[in-house]
Amino acid sequence: MPDPVTFDSASARFGLPFLYSGQAQKEVFVNEAFATTDTLLHCKVEDEAGSPPAEAAEGQTWLVAPGATGDWSGQDGSLACFRAGGWTFIPPCDGLRIFNAASGQENLFFGLWRKASVPLEPLDGTTVDVEARATISSLIAALRVVGVFPTQ
Repeated sequence: MPDPVTFDSASARFGLPFLYSGQAQKEVFVNEAFATTDTLLHCKVEDEAGSPPAEAAEGQTWLVAPGATGDWSGQDGSLACFRAGGWTFIPPCDGLRIFNAASGQENLFFGLWRKASVPLEPLDGTTVDVEARATISSLIAALRVVGVFPTQ
């Protein structure tokens, strides 16, 4: 795994490098900022996984699952992007939304990764009103999880 690139001066949220006047090798800073922006803008992950895939294409990104192993060890919850033959990790910040291509679902980071679960559908019978109320409550809770409704 290549050593992560760190910069003396970077943006607070995603660590995008800042340029200095008269700085040599500006292209390193600019290219790193572009690559990170490319990963995060309309972010799509292939899936959530606990270990790197056997093969990855340039620019593919995964959400690192808890208890990750191998090159992803210690990166739980981060986005793992395959760039220049190695893994770059981007820790999430509150408000980051990603689209999981495998599940077709959005995830929201707010202290931890959240995703809505599908509420149970009401069944036929004599308790439809009770079941419908419970289903609506579950739907509202699921929409709160993904940030459609406020949490309070």
